[in-house]
Amino acid sequence: MPNQTTQLSSGLINRDDRLTVELVEPPGSPAVIILRWPQKPSITTPDAYSNVAAAAMQILAAAVTELSAIRVRKRL
Repeated sequence: MPNQTTQLSSGLINRDDRLTVELVEPPGSPAVIILRWPQKPSITTPDAYSNVAAAAMQILAAAVTELSAIRVRKRL
């Protein structure tokens, strides 16, 4: 039986790079969270750095909220 994967949150952290947070539930094993960061370094200017950090935190916060809702429904 394949892993069940649920995307909890995803979004751009800058113009080109996407951060995705997934819940993976392998059969017979504990659930895990995977953070899929860009495969190459993300580059930003010092002036835009706070926007990149804020975008990453918004994506992570949305994932926490979604995981909480799933936990209530599934009792993880």
